Amino acid sequence: MARSIVDGLEDKKAENIVLLDLRPNGLYGDYIVADFFVIATGNSDRQLKALAENVREVVKNRYQKLPATVEGEAHSGWVLMDYGDVIVHLMSADMRRFYDLENLYKQANVLLSIQ
Repeated sequence: MARSIVDGLEDKKAENIVLLDLRPNGLYGDYIVADFFVIATGNSDRQLKALAENVREVVKNRYQKLPATVEGEAHSGWVLMDYGDVIVHLMSADMRRFYDLENLYKQANVLLSIQ
């Protein structure tokens, strides 16, 4: 599912897409938030909204699954979509720099990085 999300984001011209593998490997103990994080940047509120809608459609159509929760809105600069084992972070460039999730989870394996 994570790879399908990445492909959908790439189709919609998201920037700096990163797929992180957070599965237990001893680095974070036994507690994990999700198996995978997908992080991507959108250039505007409008694009962030389109990216979120695309993720929702891709997952719904291919996996018959809706997000358990959606936090934030496009105009806030950060939309988080929780699919249980995959959490999607769609962020403005400013929010992405400020929260620096890649550094926070720097021990995670980077499975994919698309600039």
